[in-house]
Amino acid sequence: MTRPTRQRERTRETDETEEQEGVRACPECESDNLVKDSDRGELICEDCGLVVEEEKIDPGPEWRAFNHQERQEKSRVGAPTTQTMHDKGLTTTIDWKDKDAYGRSISSKKRSQMHRLRKWQERIRTKDAGERNLQFALSEIDRMASALGVPRSVREVASVIYRRALKEDLIRGRSIEGVATSALYAACRKEGIPRSLEEISEVSRVERKEIGRTYRYISQELGLEMRPVDPKKYVPRFCSELELSEEVQTKANEIIEKTAEEGLLSGKSPTGYAAAAIYAASLLCNEKKTQREVADVAQVTEVTIRNRYQEQIEAMGIHG
Repeated sequence: MTRPTRQRERTRETDETEEQEGVRACPECESDNLVKDSDRGELICEDCGLVVEEEKIDPGPEWRAFNHQERQEKSRVGAPTTQTMHDKGLTTTIDWKDKDAYGRSISSKKRSQMHRLRKWQERIRTKDAGERNLQFALSEIDRMASALGVPRSVREVASVIYRRALKEDLIRGRSIEGVATSALYAACRKEGIPRSLEEISEVSRVERKEIGRTYRYISQELGLEMRPVDPKKYVPRFCSELELSEEVQTKANEIIEKTAEEGLLSGKSPTGYAAAAIYAASLLCNEKKTQREVADVAQVTEVTIRNRYQEQIEAMGIHG
C-alpha cells in the first residue's frame, strides 16, 4: 500500500526565465534539468535534488480576480500623488473622529492616547523649517484658489511653480505669501483662466504692488513664457455677474476682435478693455448697464471705461 503524498505542481523552467533569474545550470552536477516548486517557492535540480534557490518573493497579489470589476474592488492603491501637499500626499493621517473600526465611540483613555498620536503625527509630517514653510505656502495657495473658484489643475500648476522657485532659491528675501500669490497668478494665466491682480490681491494677504513685482521677478528667473491675456477671456465671467445675455457677450467679443486688429489693445489693461467692450455692447443691444456697475464687476475705474469706450466706438465707426 502506497502512502498518499501531497502532489506538488512543478513546471519546467524555460531558458528565458533561467537567464532572467541568473541560473543556467545546477552548481552541483551542472545539469540544466531545473524545476520550480511553486508551493515552496524553490528552484530544484531534478537530477541530484539540490535546492538551487529558495524563498523566492512573489510580487503578485495573494488574491485572485477573474474580471475587471473584481480587480478594481480588490485593488489597494491609494490616492494619486499631488503637488499641492508638501509631502505629495504620501504620508498617513489620523482621523479626528474618536471612533473605532465599527463606528463605536472609544474610551476616554484611548481618546487621550489618540490625541497624543495625532499631535505627534502632525509634528513628524514636517521634519524641518523648510518643510513647514512649504506646507504653509501650499496651504495658502489652496486657500486663495478656493476663494477665487479656480479648478484643481490651476492649484497643481501653482504648486509646481512655487516648488521651482524654492529649488532655485528665489524666495530668499521675499515673503512666502508674496511668492505663493505670484505663483497662483502665474498659474491662472498659464491655464487660460485669468484673474486680475486686483482679484488676486483681494484674497491675498499681500499688497497688489508686491504681487506684481514678485510675479515679474519669478516669471523672468524661471523663464515662464507668458502671453498677453486675451480680454475675451474675461467677457463671459463679467457678463454673467452683470446678468447680460449671450447677445451682449457675442457683440462684446466682436468689438474686441475688430478694435484689437487696429492695434488699440497694445499697452492697455485687458480687464479695462473687456469692461469697455461689454459696456458698449450693452448699449448696442439695449441692455443698458451703467459705467459704475461695469466698473465694480471688472474692478477698474469709470474713467478707464470711458477712455477705452471712446477709443473703441471711434475705431468701429459708431458715433455715440
